[in-house]
Amino acid sequence: MAERIYTVQGMDCAHCAQELEAGIARLDGVRAVRVDFATARMRVEGDAPFEALQQRAQALGKTLAAAKAGRERQSPPGPGGALGFARYLLWRRETQLALAGGALLALAWAAGLAQLDPDAAQAGYILATLVAGYPVACSGLSALLVNRDFNINLLMTLAAAGAVLIGETAEAATVIFLFAVGEALEGYTADRARASLRGLMELAPAEAIRLNDGGGEERVPVEALAVGDRILVKPGERIPMDGEVIAGESGVNQAPITGESLPVHKTPGAEVYAGTINGGGALTVRVTRLAADNTLSHLIRLVEEAQSARAPSQRLIDRFARYYTPSVVAAAALVATLPPLLFGAPFANPLDGGQGWLYRALELLVIACPCSLVISTPVTIISAITAAARRGVLIKGGAHLEALGTVRTVAFDKTGTLTSGRPVVTQTHAVECASEQPCPYCDDLLALAAAVERRSAHPLARAVVEAAQTRGVDAVYAPAEAVEMLAGRGVQGVVNGKQVTIGSHELFDLEHPHGREMCAWVRAAEADGQSTMLLCDGDRVRGFIAVADETRPESRQVIAELKALGVQTVMLTGDNAAVAQAVAARVGIDAARAGLLPADKVAAVRALLADGPAAMVGDGVNDTPALAAATVGIAMGGAGSAQALETADIALMADDLKQLPYALRLARFARTLIRQNIAVSIGAKLFFMALAVAGLGTMWLAVFADMGMSLLVTLNGMRPLRLK
Repeated sequence: MAERIYTVQGMDCAHCAQELEAGIARLDGVRAVRVDFATARMRVEGDAPFEALQQRAQALGKTLAAAKAGRERQSPPGPGGALGFARYLLWRRETQLALAGGALLALAWAAGLAQLDPDAAQAGYILATLVAGYPVACSGLSALLVNRDFNINLLMTLAAAGAVLIGETAEAATVIFLFAVGEALEGYTADRARASLRGLMELAPAEAIRLNDGGGEERVPVEALAVGDRILVKPGERIPMDGEVIAGESGVNQAPITGESLPVHKTPGAEVYAGTINGGGALTVRVTRLAADNTLSHLIRLVEEAQSARAPSQRLIDRFARYYTPSVVAAAALVATLPPLLFGAPFANPLDGGQGWLYRALELLVIACPCSLVISTPVTIISAITAAARRGVLIKGGAHLEALGTVRTVAFDKTGTLTSGRPVVTQTHAVECASEQPCPYCDDLLALAAAVERRSAHPLARAVVEAAQTRGVDAVYAPAEAVEMLAGRGVQGVVNGKQVTIGSHELFDLEHPHGREMCAWVRAAEADGQSTMLLCDGDRVRGFIAVADETRPESRQVIAELKALGVQTVMLTGDNAAVAQAVAARVGIDAARAGLLPADKVAAVRALLADGPAAMVGDGVNDTPALAAATVGIAMGGAGSAQALETADIALMADDLKQLPYALRLARFARTLIRQNIAVSIGAKLFFMALAVAGLGTMWLAVFADMGMSLLVTLNGMRPLRLK
């Protein structure tokens, strides 16, 4: 059954999302429901009508609206600070009633201060409590009747009602007013955190200039563009769609998608991404993906899913809160009744100004609200994942973020990760060659290799084909037939009726006998840091081809930064030991393991896991098994590879290793903030609970303690957005 998606209004905290999810799940016709606090969206499967969903949501104090198809564009979040909060208060019905209650509270307080009619002041306080507390009481009672759940609104309703019954009308009105404003402030800060994701949605323009066959121009919505359409991107404009440049040259700022700090020069044939910014030249672009499928839309969907995926610490807190609130109500009931029954202590407040045990129990109800504890993790996860996305690092869930923060070992693939992934042929040496210069025998060796390698997408294969094209021998033989990859060892195919095999020295030692002189040539090239491929034409070994892959300029700096963070580094490669050691020495890797097949890499990663959490960094395609085996799999080049985005836990969108130390620091920082928020929330509650039981607290202090802690952990959890 098709999934329906709705946006949710009035969802101020993570506990609100749980309440709505539980309430909708109880409706007839609902097969599955998921409410995401991070994105303020609800996903429903089933045939329950929208009217029933809306009625249940409104009963729980929320409102539903159908999410728009495609990339949903929303109005800007508006100004921040006090002005933004004031607009937020005036926008919602619940907060309008809270403001009205606050006005009545001020009038009652002024009447009491002026020593007017005491009954009028008392009536004013009660009226203020009723007006400001009406939406609070409705939400609390609805949660009790619909979900059989004690929520914070019910706790505050009981506390206010109890305060009125014992004659503390001023405190009852003040408590309800402060609580309503505090809840609004919590919702406002959560909405500002969501605005960081909405900023991603606004990166790509809503319209594009489409070029007609006759050369004319028309401005159309991006949703109207089809694959193959030609669009014009003027200097300084944002590129509206993924596509291929077919005319023009320009530098393009790809930082919004990939995090790259410098513009990338684009010429005909280059790929461009929606949301990036064109430089000084006009570009004609052929659309390659629909608006709903382009890189930006894919990135937004993955970030939304990542933010809504609950981290382990969040799931633990959610389970704890489910039992915590009913336990608090029971504890408050015991505090109110046991001392008067067992020790003759006063139940109501005594006339001498002390505190009765009912008043202390009401304080407990207010203080024990789990809001700050429940929100301590999700707001930090939201902020960290969004901050990483801005830098071109896609973290696909809170679980992966937390796992990255625990990593103490990072394993790297070599080709395309620590090296540029663009190896070039440095020498060809045929058995018959009598000189160091390329000869007809060497050219024939290269042509034969190119006939097989042109069927492969491996970087070494591309190097062979490009070298053959440069020498003009790429068309000597027809492309090979029946090409078969020899996992981690080489490739073979049929050329002119003969089985041609290209592979590593180890493979040839086992299956294709060759002379000692050939071994000496190969070992000399490998000792110089080159990778070698031997070739057999089906009858005999014809010679070898050597290639070299330059290390990335940033590799050494990245490894040094990781070591400064206390991380051990390991390189896992299928290349030979000599090449592996040469590359490891150049970049400063702690250890290198060479000659590994894909299964060997998996075994190596599992061996690293025996000593603690480990990450694997690879290209997201060839290294998929090792990425999956690691605690965290990190793929290079997510912006250019849909498969990398899908397979890895984390993707470096710009194929830029420099973002790896940042991602690790961000993950550790987020874990620190989560621990801080949980510790402060629990510690503060225990402290103020002790004050309440000892008779040293007040209802006002209880409200400040509860809502103040919620605001504090929210602001603390948003700090990853400012991490440099």
